[in-house]
Amino acid sequence: MRNKQSNSRRDFIKKTIAGSIGMTALSSFPSIVPASVFGNFAPSKRINVGVIGTGRIGREMDMPGTIQFDMARIIAVCDLDKNRLSAAQKWVNDYYAKKNNGSYSGTKAYENYEELLADKDIDAVIISTPDHWHVIPAIHAVRAGKDVYMEKPASLTISEGRMLSNESYKAGRIFQIGSQQRSMPQFKRACELVRNGRVGKLQTIIVGLPVDNPKESTIEKEMPIPANLNYEKWLGSTPYTPYTEKKVHPQDGTFSRPGWLRCEQFGAGMITGWGAHHFDIANWGMGTEYTGPIEISGTSDWPPKETLWDVHGNFKTETLFENGVTVMAGNEYPEGVKFIGSEGWIFVTRGDYSATASDPVVKGKNTKSLDASDPKMLTSIIGPNEIHLIDSAEHHENWLNSIISRQPNIAPIEVGHRACTVCLLNHAAMKLRRKLYWDPIRERFKNDDEANGMLSRPQRWPYQINKEFNVETKL
Repeated sequence: MRNKQSNSRRDFIKKTIAGSIGMTALSSFPSIVPASVFGNFAPSKRINVGVIGTGRIGREMDMPGTIQFDMARIIAVCDLDKNRLSAAQKWVNDYYAKKNNGSYSGTKAYENYEELLADKDIDAVIISTPDHWHVIPAIHAVRAGKDVYMEKPASLTISEGRMLSNESYKAGRIFQIGSQQRSMPQFKRACELVRNGRVGKLQTIIVGLPVDNPKESTIEKEMPIPANLNYEKWLGSTPYTPYTEKKVHPQDGTFSRPGWLRCEQFGAGMITGWGAHHFDIANWGMGTEYTGPIEISGTSDWPPKETLWDVHGNFKTETLFENGVTVMAGNEYPEGVKFIGSEGWIFVTRGDYSATASDPVVKGKNTKSLDASDPKMLTSIIGPNEIHLIDSAEHHENWLNSIISRQPNIAPIEVGHRACTVCLLNHAAMKLRRKLYWDPIRERFKNDDEANGMLSRPQRWPYQINKEFNVETKL
């Protein structure tokens, strides 16, 4: 499955990276192992996967979600925290040892993702890093000829997301966003019913999201940087700030919800954390996956400036699309997505599903994953000449199948970028507390220099995307 072009890309990236960054794999073991370890897939059909980021989501969702399929073989892991890196390496080795009813020690471990991308044995990568470390390794990956599965949200800023989508399509790689709700049957069913007019003319969509409680934020003192963590690189393009454990992730060997999720330096809070899922479903249901809204307004509560965790608290936003549909979002609504039309409504949510053990607790959680104003809507047959959305039994499997077939996957990068854009537009409106007017084609605010200044962020050397990649930001 490796063509001449892919090999040349890999050779190029290896030479480029090796010339600027010292590369030392923590371990590199022979990969000749019994076939029983990896199932009956022929080597030409087996996808060698490297995992970049082995924290909570990588460890509890993406690694288990991928390794269960015989068509995939995780051969390398990478993390800036040596303790987590070692634990991930052991996790993979133990999995294959148990599967083989013997021993296995063939998983490579890299401290830096550049080293992993230079490994010509790797066909595809999973990127499960914090939000501020999504775009740079992903662009490096597609330029190195790797296919990519990357956790949502697509980017830290709208301009970064546009760069990433453009680079991915230019490189011709399979790129899937970890918007796993698309692979849950109730979400596909709800969106198919709405797209085929079962609620009549769609008028309003209500998106309910959880939030982090601003009262949980505290003032933290500087702490010594753990010897096992490359904190300078972990900060990436964001400003250098003193280390404190609650800013990064736990150092006690657990994988509970990390503090960076609640720091605006590294993300935008729940508006992107869960908004990337639910706004994506809203887009999917009304067929706006490749465009965006035209008007956005919103308000939010914010914690005191001196506290560490500074993402938004209670919020409410309103977003208007060119098709006349208004999307109302806030934490006061039931968690999920409600499509309201001229002839009724359909509500869809995750039900009892949790991505990880430390997912936020949603108050008033509705365990009925699919509901409607008229139950007959839910049993309606989608005819052969109506809209049928992509089938996906499991999200990681869909990505792997797409790599083999080279056919579109259920959550391509452009779709992920557009969903993330809606989140970040809501975030900008919450910050500015006034109505904003958006051009979804140019991807710019109309006559608003202050708002346009929020489309990107200053980037710390040497993690400057524009200068490093020399990429265009426009379609």
